[in-house]
Amino acid sequence: MTLAQVHGAVIAGVSGSLVRVEVDVSDGLPGVGVVGLPDASVSESRSRVRCAIDSSGKAWPNRRITIGLSPAEVRKQGAGLDLPIAVGILAASDVVPSTHLGTTAFVGELGLDGAIRPTRGTLAAALAAREAGLTNLVVPIASGRELGRLTGIRVVLVERLDQVCELLASASLAHGPRAPAAGVPGPPTSVPDLTDLRGHPQGRLALEVAAAGGHHVALVGSPGVGKTMLAERLAGLLPDLDDEAALEVAVVHSVAGAPRPDADYLRPPARAPHHSASAAALLGSVRGARVHPGAVTLAHRGVLVLDEAPEFSRPALEGLRQPLESGTASVDRTGWSGLLPARFQLVLTANPCPCGRRTGTGAGCSCAPAAVRRYAARLSGPLLDRIDIRLVVPRPADAELAESGSAESSAAIRERVHAARERSGRRFAGMPWHLNAAIPVGELRRHWRPDPAGAQLLREYDRRSANLRGPDRVLRMAWSLADLAGRDIPGRDDVALALSLRGATTAWSGGSA
Repeated sequence: MTLAQVHGAVIAGVSGSLVRVEVDVSDGLPGVGVVGLPDASVSESRSRVRCAIDSSGKAWPNRRITIGLSPAEVRKQGAGLDLPIAVGILAASDVVPSTHLGTTAFVGELGLDGAIRPTRGTLAAALAAREAGLTNLVVPIASGRELGRLTGIRVVLVERLDQVCELLASASLAHGPRAPAAGVPGPPTSVPDLTDLRGHPQGRLALEVAAAGGHHVALVGSPGVGKTMLAERLAGLLPDLDDEAALEVAVVHSVAGAPRPDADYLRPPARAPHHSASAAALLGSVRGARVHPGAVTLAHRGVLVLDEAPEFSRPALEGLRQPLESGTASVDRTGWSGLLPARFQLVLTANPCPCGRRTGTGAGCSCAPAAVRRYAARLSGPLLDRIDIRLVVPRPADAELAESGSAESSAAIRERVHAARERSGRRFAGMPWHLNAAIPVGELRRHWRPDPAGAQLLREYDRRSANLRGPDRVLRMAWSLADLAGRDIPGRDDVALALSLRGATTAWSGGSA
């Protein structure tokens, strides 16, 4: 045969896109031409493929070879098309049969010695192949671990190009080594536990409420009081991810080139970028045609901690507004434009002033009033308005510091959080949201009101508040408190406690809610 069609895949954003590789071997001046918007890495595959075929003991066709990549209007990037191009050339030259090509996708980079190497985003490519109805996927053996939980498609692991040729020549690809099925995840990687923290009962409550309802948190306090330790422990209070969410997270990390450890597959991710991180590092960037997910996307379905938040650049902080509201990060560049998933819980920490001692009466603070105002202005009102829980973290009392070993563990709190989320999940059954923090404003006001006493307190707060978002955020937190307490509807105490967590007079909010 002179024409062969093989399925490959490329990455578009954090999703896989199936590519049809068409190879025509015809009479004419020997040479290789690649059409269909290939980038440099795909164009260079001609040399890698030729050396790999020669190293595998197969004859390179001394004829005119034309390689077409379809759809032609989509730019193709990455070395993952090496393997389907090589298989297409061998099939078009009648070196290997084309029996299985219509139902099989191939993903892998070729070494000059014929070895097949893993590429980024193999899991995303596998999902694209499965959605297209293909039944087989041939990938490097090094990619087997991250595909162990994938169902609905046969994953065949290979090490070299000559092994692929042998499998294609056999009666069935089922003879090839399969990706090992993932077992029960082992103990997750050690995470910080709340037993390490002495005191801070209000901070612990704030984290528990945040974990139960999916609320964002802001913590302000002097250096060394424990606000960073609190922030780092929110991820340990979140329940395990369900299968769908875990797969979303695994795809993102696969595209980023950092597959998650098997033990952490079901655990929500946590990211804590340094305060020198740029806006591109936080929100995502594009280099050429390759998308590099930012910290907000790598924290998808988990927690993003910005320690010393005022030290981050203004563009980086203000860029968080859209992800906090929509759960997506918009990346618009010349090479690629689209949305990346970014539904995370944000935890901000900061000192009250540059010197960090402006607490209580502020007697120990040496900062000029203008310096304090400039420092507070680094966290804008629109950004802080999107933070549900805004808490001043004081130094624990001496009696609390004297206690040792009596603090409640993260595992015990996580059990309560899990029960609260199950309660809200039953309440929101059949609705497009599952957490209290995600209730749309219209639905919240129409169908999710507190009891009469709580509603009266909320109306009083609404009349005093210049911010129309504030009462809605208080009501969402009141529902989370009710879920933790096992109540069917928030009462006056839940609304009052939510108001205190909202922190109407914290150093960040400037006295507004």
